[in-house]
Amino acid sequence: MTSRIPRDSRLRLVRPRPLAAAPQAMNQRRPRRPAPRPPEGTPARSELAAMARSGLADAARVARWADSALGPGRGSATADGKATLSDATADQAARALGLTVAEVRADWDTARLAGLVEVHGDTARPGWRLRAWNRDDSAVLRGWVALFDAWSLAHPEPAGQEPAAVAEVVSAMPQVLSFLQLSAGPVPVAQLLDLLEQRVTELRTERCEVPYGPRLEPGTPGTEPVPGPAADTPLAPLLDWALDALASVGALTCGDGQATLTPLGNWAVWVKLEQICVAAQSPAGNIEQSAEGMLRGCGRLRPNAARAEYRAWLAARPVGSAVAELLGAARGEDALLRGLAFDALRVVGAPAEPDVRAVLDEPTLRPYALLWLAEHDGADPEDAHEVLTRPEATWLWVDTAAAVADHGEAPLLVRHLESAVQPTVPALLDEVRAVGHPRTVQVLVALAAAHPDPALAKAVRRAAFQVHTGGS
Repeated sequence: MTSRIPRDSRLRLVRPRPLAAAPQAMNQRRPRRPAPRPPEGTPARSELAAMARSGLADAARVARWADSALGPGRGSATADGKATLSDATADQAARALGLTVAEVRADWDTARLAGLVEVHGDTARPGWRLRAWNRDDSAVLRGWVALFDAWSLAHPEPAGQEPAAVAEVVSAMPQVLSFLQLSAGPVPVAQLLDLLEQRVTELRTERCEVPYGPRLEPGTPGTEPVPGPAADTPLAPLLDWALDALASVGALTCGDGQATLTPLGNWAVWVKLEQICVAAQSPAGNIEQSAEGMLRGCGRLRPNAARAEYRAWLAARPVGSAVAELLGAARGEDALLRGLAFDALRVVGAPAEPDVRAVLDEPTLRPYALLWLAEHDGADPEDAHEVLTRPEATWLWVDTAAAVADHGEAPLLVRHLESAVQPTVPALLDEVRAVGHPRTVQVLVALAAAHPDPALAKAVRRAAFQVHTGGS
């Protein structure tokens, strides 16, 4: 005779299996794109990293001084909440390092742009790249590329320039840099100016809009186009500024009326062009989708294919807006999208940290954000769950179960039961009912229907009924 008493068996503690790892159709395997090779003559990564270390040596020196002199309990490096050094701190650093205050401030700003220093509100802390500076070439190169991307901030435009014209030049410079990279040698500045003027004209044409209101015949007063304030701005001084700024970060050299990319600049532009190619070859065709649409498409992919899709989607968007869109999708009702959104944010990495930290007060996103931050700070993914409180871990278990119930198969839901932190089924049911997840009833009903053990299924159904009726 089979006992009808609910079993109090121990649950095996296993790491939850990523939802994207669920078995999928074999026809989703795609041939891997061969790893691209940099242009012939490009130095090895170790040599490029040595160049980057040399170029950022002063910034790293100031960042290390701040780490040792301004650690916890020893004051703050900033005073105005805007990531600028206070006067007292700048004076202290200048005396300690034998620099002028202006040099300290310049090196501090470079360290921030390269990710050697991270500023949160009115406090600063060493970036992860500084910790890995002497041993990780990839961290060094990423830091230099971050500075390269921020060239217009590292060397602000001259005073008195028209802001709209400055914005147009910044938007047009990637094409100028691509031309330099493809030329593989010195290019006359006059030729770059022609290219810049063509690109700026294209940008202005793309912005043109058909005016609202009744159509008027040509020649009627009011029909003549009124040039914008940037239309008459000469671009030669702005090109000189852009080239000087790129030279200041080590991306190119200028002399005798010509500009030439440095090995680092040549490699960085090639990397950017490769990213554009990856974006254009979005593996599953989701590059033009919204974050929600892209994540839904990735829910059917295996982990590696999903990560390739995340990278392609992210490469086609500014980081800030992409992170905001992913977090917006995570706030929806679909628990699967929540988990996938944070997987995509793992691909974003450090630039997403401030936004992820900002959602810690949102109960729906808090467990995911805590795990993301723990892994970002270096915790082993197998141990990251230790940062969660028991209620947070239970809430996450229910949310993941909701995703499995909506998008997975019954055996996967049964296996998910084994990942609970509670040692027994009754303890799990008690705590699931206590956390108040809005999908608790649906999850318990689906689990009861899927589980092969009649006694356990009956206990789960009873718990679902009690949650539904508000009983105990």
